[in-house]
Amino acid sequence: MSNHAQTLIDMSEAASSLLTIAPFIGRAQTQALRDLCRQGEEKAFFRDLVMQWGRSIAAMPKTYEQDGKGLQAVAYLHYFLKGWDWYVTEKDASGGGLQAFGLTAGPEREMGYISLPEITRAGAELDLYWAPKPLAEINETVSA
Repeated sequence: MSNHAQTLIDMSEAASSLLTIAPFIGRAQTQALRDLCRQGEEKAFFRDLVMQWGRSIAAMPKTYEQDGKGLQAVAYLHYFLKGWDWYVTEKDASGGGLQAFGLTAGPEREMGYISLPEITRAGAELDLYWAPKPLAEINETVSA
């Protein structure tokens, strides 16, 4: 396969992956990723990153699939904004609005449902360099 053909395949898969992750990120982050995948020296890196996140979000657990695991539940997504962090363990795209379940850590900490459109409209960004880890591990670093 030629380099040109592989580039077209990568662009197509990155575009498809961006459609998968767009509901999980804000408009500004979506536009930035779209631009970074199209131009510049690092476009191949960002295409790979977008494709990785597309696969990860598609495969992550849905509501109640980690029920009963407590602090052993794995956080697949991390959002951040001005001293607040959201760690998402389960996604639920049903019912008119995209929400998720996980840990909210700010001045107070609690487990519960998180409105992804609400936090991303407020400016929260998805941590694109996040690696999934158990809530117990996050609790240790957030408590320190």
